Amino acid sequence: MVMTFDVSPETRAGLIHYFYRQLFVTPPPVLQRDVNLSGKTAIITGANGGIGLEVARQLLDLGCKVILAVRDESKGEIARKDLTNGRDLVSGFIQVWKLDLSSYDSIIAFAERAKRLESLDIAILNAGIYKVTESFSPTGYEEGVQINFLANMLLTILLLPIIKEKRVGSHPGHICVVSSDTAAWTKFEEGNSTPVLAAFKRKAADWNMADRYGATKLLGQLFLTELAKKVSSSVVTLSCANPGFCSGSELGRETHGIVRVIYKIQTYFLSRSSSIGARTLVHAVTTLGEQAHGQYIEDAKIQPMAVIVYKPEGQRLSKQVYEETLDELSFAGVRDIVNEISKAK
Repeated sequence: MVMTFDVSPETRAGLIHYFYRQLFVTPPPVLQRDVNLSGKTAIITGANGGIGLEVARQLLDLGCKVILAVRDESKGEIARKDLTNGRDLVSGFIQVWKLDLSSYDSIIAFAERAKRLESLDIAILNAGIYKVTESFSPTGYEEGVQINFLANMLLTILLLPIIKEKRVGSHPGHICVVSSDTAAWTKFEEGNSTPVLAAFKRKAADWNMADRYGATKLLGQLFLTELAKKVSSSVVTLSCANPGFCSGSELGRETHGIVRVIYKIQTYFLSRSSSIGARTLVHAVTTLGEQAHGQYIEDAKIQPMAVIVYKPEGQRLSKQVYEETLDELSFAGVRDIVNEISKAK
């Protein structure tokens, strides 16, 4: 879908526009009079606190059943009790499911469990990490790339046929992957490598935590741009969305020392609340419809992705990252899943 934006990718990527959005733009809430999700079910990953918890709260307000996908089930139960407080809900309206994105086995088991649901209409893939030191996962990939990109793309693909089959009503289900402003700021020097993903298995000569986090989010934008071409928006709508820099999230949980101090200063002066940030994610899956397919949502409206996505180099990288990712995740039969769902209309 060709989109016309009210701001250029270059302007949106600038710091002035970022500060303006953070300080002066407040996305509106999604209200019950506009959206009714009764009978529908949503999965929210990373839902035991911060943005994920607020997304779950707002979806509940719209009548949606929610599944809190969490690594720590005890924290998930605390979140469930918080969400239940003041609500008269039937048993099972809020569920807590185990999901460890550092484990492919856990992701596959989670998707297998989802197949047994009566309905599944929405998945908001919010869970991720912000690494402050370079570390590598058992797969050999840098840990942020493994969690923020590869794990989330595997879960996205595994959920595609489930949402296609179990959505309620005539409207397509929706998978939204949480993205970030930082995707537009990364140098993404790994994009000069062939293959691209293998570059994230090597120790970097000059590793930078902010740049690497941005790279993990840019990889997601590149991959989803290509995946959205294979999947019809009327079957499952795919998007990525940026809640903005929010207080109350656990994004900075690994920071320490002077980095921790800087993070807290930035949070004090620049952040919005998690409940405000969550509004954009809820808008993405409720009010924007199929026009959100393959798009980036920011402040409750469709906005440009990173500048490189619209350049010839980015179009080449989208295809390359897409093919490499399907190869990397081939153990889960992802290519067959995509091929099969691409036939549906």
